Amino acid sequence: MSLRRITTGIAAATSLGLAVGVGYALGSDPGPDEPPTSPPISLANADLSLAASCDDLLDSYVDRALGQVGPYGWGGDGVVMFGAQSSDAGVTESGAGSERSMATTSRTTSNESGTNVQELGVDESDVVKVAGSLLLRMRDGELLAYDVSGDEPALLSSTRLDDARGNDWMGDPGGELVFVDGRAVVLGSSPDGRSSTLTTVDLSDPTSPTVVDTTTIEARASAVRLHGDVVRVVLQNGLPELDFSSPDGTFGQIRSRLRNRALVRDTTLADWLPTIDGEPVVECEDVAIPDDEEVALGTTTVVAFDPAGPTSRTSHAVATDSDTSYFSTDRFYLAAGGPDWGWFGDCIDCRMTMPAPDGTTPIFAFALDGMDATFVASGSVEGTIADRWSMDAVGGSLRVAVGPSSETGNYNSLITLREDGSDLVEAGRVDDLGIGEEIKSVRWFDELAIVVTFRQTDPLYAIDLTDRSAPQLLGELKIPGFSEYLHPLGEQRLIGVGQDATLSGMTRGAQAALFDVTDLTNPRQLHVVRYPKNSVAGAGTDPRQFTWLPEQRVALTVVSQGWTGTTGWVSVLSLDDGSMTNRMVEVEHGSDVADVRLVPLVSGKVALVTGEDVSFFAL
Repeated sequence: MSLRRITTGIAAATSLGLAVGVGYALGSDPGPDEPPTSPPISLANADLSLAASCDDLLDSYVDRALGQVGPYGWGGDGVVMFGAQSSDAGVTESGAGSERSMATTSRTTSNESGTNVQELGVDESDVVKVAGSLLLRMRDGELLAYDVSGDEPALLSSTRLDDARGNDWMGDPGGELVFVDGRAVVLGSSPDGRSSTLTTVDLSDPTSPTVVDTTTIEARASAVRLHGDVVRVVLQNGLPELDFSSPDGTFGQIRSRLRNRALVRDTTLADWLPTIDGEPVVECEDVAIPDDEEVALGTTTVVAFDPAGPTSRTSHAVATDSDTSYFSTDRFYLAAGGPDWGWFGDCIDCRMTMPAPDGTTPIFAFALDGMDATFVASGSVEGTIADRWSMDAVGGSLRVAVGPSSETGNYNSLITLREDGSDLVEAGRVDDLGIGEEIKSVRWFDELAIVVTFRQTDPLYAIDLTDRSAPQLLGELKIPGFSEYLHPLGEQRLIGVGQDATLSGMTRGAQAALFDVTDLTNPRQLHVVRYPKNSVAGAGTDPRQFTWLPEQRVALTVVSQGWTGTTGWVSVLSLDDGSMTNRMVEVEHGSDVADVRLVPLVSGKVALVTGEDVSFFAL
């Protein structure tokens, strides 16, 4: 793969595409008989820029990196910690004494693939997928296919998956997948979490699957999404792992700093960009450079492809490392964080808040169209964005729940943003949510947001978003404990899964709480189910462990307990007239508890997927 110079090929815009009137164009190579166009088109938005050449792109990485390297390596003059910036039903409202139209949410039940997703129409990778009577699951590096149309699930095939080098998938023995048009795209990762393998498997005959393509990319995958028949993978590259020296002797720090800076100067683009067989996946002209030098240094790349032709890919990137990315049906938003020296995460869609650079979080917006992505706008919010669940887009408006930073008061806020040309500008806001507290969960509706914060009690805030320029706090409810995940249960009910706590704020164990949100000026808690001491509700960190069955009025959620030994249950919560009855079913033990799924099937049955088995769950 050649590293091309930027041209103005407007007629053949590449993956970052053409933003007519408000953005920019990034082009493809001129033909062999065509001279390159000069000068290249610049970004219309000053928050991002393009390098004039691959050499200039590399210089932009190196120049920023030199300020972050010291005698111990990354981290400047501080003691080194191996650091890579790292880090996935409606409600009837009544307010102001008048009845308003029913609000709707984009996510009410598991989607047709069986996964409880953030956005209707945007599927997410999971350890299990269903398509009609076919169920696929990953287990210990194997893709297993089951027929779930009979009295019991029947195993059809088992396909062992290796990386592109023929190595066994022991880094991520579970793996995750999406499924479209008879083909599965499976994601696995290396033991150190620094490379990702995408395997496309043809299951047109599920009794005899065929591996179509296996590609290993040197980058960490932090999200996988499916828009129609287009798979998008978000890849992260943090600071390169270099052979840094440490101080030794009288002048050790000076010598060590000079040597370490020389190592940074000797880096190539292959050290900063995701690569396949040593060649960058993304072209130089498809990498946008933030003007804020305080954002985390690295690269976040989105690679898109159709599983029908998995080797034909488009890619675009922003020269910052961030795992806070959110996809709507037609937009991709990337929230940049600040440097984070310390632990390197290797999970998909994990919740790891990165500090805001200078107390302000930049946000970059891209429009999605087929396999293309076009930069359309960027802006910033004062404060920190905890994770993708803190962002939501509807009707051309981006809504963001932010926590405090050095540029805010000690409170949380909800901010609405609109696209004005190539800028994301603030349209409205509500402040003073949970003073001195932390945002634990957010649930977005078309014209409503429910925000939960916590320090000692659980304030649940209902915010009217009908007028995006003037969001209004309608009501709040303060109770012990907190909800880490919220799910609507029809028009007037909401369930929160999280932690029970004492009045002093000490957590005691998992809980599920039923809320009445008929009157948003006066939300009420109707009933609480408390689980054993020191238990944890899986949906709090992974909403894929929650399933709502609207016809049966039953919620299924995974609860676990234990440290040296772990037991996992399925909590069967049956709703009736404002109360819940609970039945606990022990299903799994150990680390396999994290992969337990309850999958609704077209037959009306529910498949229980555990570490070693697939069975039908008795409701």
